[in-house]
Amino acid sequence: MPLALLALAVGAFGIGTTEFVMMGLLPDVADDLNISIPTAGHLVSAYAIGVVIGAPLLAAVTARMSRRKVLIGLMVLFVVGNTLSAFAPDHHSLLAARFLSGLPHGAFFGVGAVVATSMVAPERKARAVSLMFLGLTVANIAGVPAATLVGQNFGWRATFLGVSVIGLVAIASLALVLPRDHSHTPAAGLRSELAALKSLPVWLALGTTVAGFGALFSAYSYITPMLTDSAGYADSSVTLLLALFGVGATIGNLLGGRLADRSMRGTLFGGLVALVAVLLLFPVLMATAWSAPLAVVLLGTAAFVTSSPLLLMVMEKASSAPSLASSANQAAFNLANAGGAWIGGLTLAAGFGTTSPALAGAALAVLGLGVATLAYVVDRRRVTVRAGRVVAGGVPRQVETAARR
Repeated sequence: MPLALLALAVGAFGIGTTEFVMMGLLPDVADDLNISIPTAGHLVSAYAIGVVIGAPLLAAVTARMSRRKVLIGLMVLFVVGNTLSAFAPDHHSLLAARFLSGLPHGAFFGVGAVVATSMVAPERKARAVSLMFLGLTVANIAGVPAATLVGQNFGWRATFLGVSVIGLVAIASLALVLPRDHSHTPAAGLRSELAALKSLPVWLALGTTVAGFGALFSAYSYITPMLTDSAGYADSSVTLLLALFGVGATIGNLLGGRLADRSMRGTLFGGLVALVAVLLLFPVLMATAWSAPLAVVLLGTAAFVTSSPLLLMVMEKASSAPSLASSANQAAFNLANAGGAWIGGLTLAAGFGTTSPALAGAALAVLGLGVATLAYVVDRRRVTVRAGRVVAGGVPRQVETAARR
């Protein structure tokens, strides 16, 4: 695998750290800025909104630029956003800085995925993507816990300065090892990029991402009360247990990359089925202290097995605009984050119990399976119609019949 994938993984590590560390720093930020914890929670939303807006927008407007320059520029914006976060004088300034920090997130992964797959043989594309995302999953094992400890001991501002340093390391790595000959050459620029998103298969792939990862976040957003109230762990043990989710996500990411190179759709279906099973078992596994850590690991593994095949599927369906499509997939991931947390919260508010968000997640995973199945049917119909059109005289009647089924 090319050394440039390591540089992409360093950038992903920084992005993953800054995305998730705010959850652990909310009390410290709230105390320092004299705001409530619910108000501080808006800082998480501001970052997510930045991702959703920035992912397709930045990928589209940089369509004709060198991908190397785009990736370095996105990391520069990342460093600026985190540095401004460290020096934000008040809540509103920090909200704006967090929004700015989120803008390059999706576009970095989108353009990075295109660069990663372009540097390897076709049979290694999924593994290349999984290695780039390795930085994101490892951030949950090491980056987020370490950054949280820094924030708790030296102040939350020190955390964002540290993340800025990671960004600078990523910029240096990308400048040193990323090939110079990767550039966008679309036939019709921005219009061509946007036209690629009109395809039904692209939207079905994005819908699978929203439903599948919405299932994950429906449960994971409320994993702390599950571990404390249901499994009986002390609050002080939660940080270590959450690192186990990163372990599972890393395993699932690497496993999904290897399997997807053999069967992209088979890996996607298998991962979604596994996710349904894990979430259905969650109330049982969370009932005891010995099985709860296993549930956390399995949740990360099952969910992230699907990450590489989903991203590759979106890129494949929008082959004329892979950077924009894969960036849109990151926006879909963050919509899943917000939507899954909201749906899981509804079950808690309705009084269905501490582990009820996991069952809501299972329902979302089933929905994801349904969307993925519909995407498969649409693909089969299109292949059948194309096969019929190569026959002289038009599409044979039997092909038209098959296409309608």
